[in-house]
Amino acid sequence: MFFRNRRWPLKLNPFPSFSLAVGAALVALTASGQVNSNLTLEQAIQLANQHNHSLLAARTTILQNQAAEIQANVRPNPTFFADWEYLPLSSPAGINFLDYLHDSTEGDIGLSYLFERGEKRQHRLEAAQDTTAVTRATVTDNERTLGFQVAQLYVNAQLAQSTLQLARLDLKSFQDTVNISQRQREIGAMSENDFLQIKIQLVQFQTDVEQAELSKAQALSDLRQQLGYESVPDEYDIAEDLEYRPVMLKLDDLQKKALENRPDLKAAQLGITAANSQYTLAKANGKQDFTLQANYSHVNSISAFSFSFSIPLPIFDRNQGTIAQTRYAIAQAREQKKLTNGQVLTDVRDAYLAAVSNDKILQIYRNGPLDDAKRSRDISEYAYRRGAIALLDFLNAERNYRATELAYRQAVAAYVTSIEQLRQAVGSRSLN
Repeated sequence: MFFRNRRWPLKLNPFPSFSLAVGAALVALTASGQVNSNLTLEQAIQLANQHNHSLLAARTTILQNQAAEIQANVRPNPTFFADWEYLPLSSPAGINFLDYLHDSTEGDIGLSYLFERGEKRQHRLEAAQDTTAVTRATVTDNERTLGFQVAQLYVNAQLAQSTLQLARLDLKSFQDTVNISQRQREIGAMSENDFLQIKIQLVQFQTDVEQAELSKAQALSDLRQQLGYESVPDEYDIAEDLEYRPVMLKLDDLQKKALENRPDLKAAQLGITAANSQYTLAKANGKQDFTLQANYSHVNSISAFSFSFSIPLPIFDRNQGTIAQTRYAIAQAREQKKLTNGQVLTDVRDAYLAAVSNDKILQIYRNGPLDDAKRSRDISEYAYRRGAIALLDFLNAERNYRATELAYRQAVAAYVTSIEQLRQAVGSRSLN
């Protein structure tokens, strides 16, 4: 019987995806043993791949499976046995004790060995190696999922930073308005009631800044947990601002690339191979093994050798239940592969539609409302300072401007997140 590949001796190398290129990239992240305090998104993902404890724990399953390969490849141990029978409880009367041991007792010493038939050991090793391959692909899929989680948290931190910058700019601008209003109040050009309303409104701007600072601190804390808490300094920050970068996308190309790259689909394909290996092993285990035994016996002063052969008769147990079970498992693995194939295409399509939709929303803001809200706020502020409009109209314009700016930043974050989701769906950081 021939096999696909007798893959031994074994080599414990569980992390083939972490090549020297990744190591060099990680070296670039460090200076004097400490990670750079300002991280780009790609650096954050690399750090997570290197230090995320959940991922590191998952990688140990590869080592566990490779250890199982070693065990699967071992041969049965021989059995040594010895006995000495008819020993007297007391010294026989009138007989020399040593003569009695030589002439009237029986001693046996020998070895037996179980010979496996059906090349069980090779099939065990093959099944174990196929299981390891599935596990390795599954761990790679964990890396894909982790990459999206890190990207999502990074975008949250970018949005929090952008919101904080907006809140600080709004606070500074409104503080100037309060200062001007105070001078107008002092010279009698503004009523005390209007001035008090202006001061009360300032509280909201100050609160916005405090809330934005808290949001950013929490976003960085959540991101740090995914990167590996101890892998970054306490006062680390993100290096990239939230920006709109349009990406040219073609659904057919993305789906084709996903079918080539997705590690969960690869794991499902390898699952079929592993199921076939288990089926072959089950059939091999149905073949009965035989035992050869050889022993030396000393009986009543006579020395002799004896040999024996034994093999179970496969009348009832031929491992038929396990064989049938593993055969059905092959059909299950094939259906799982079809399910995963459809899920890959669905994931790409959903992410693509989300990216296209979010891009259209962004264009709505960029084609007028964003500039209109700023111009309206500036005009209202100019007019209010010169007494041309009422305080309520000015505050209204200010609120509209803040709401529009915040909504735009959230739309940018949604678009960037959808692009990251598309990268996860495709299974590659590159969408080209």
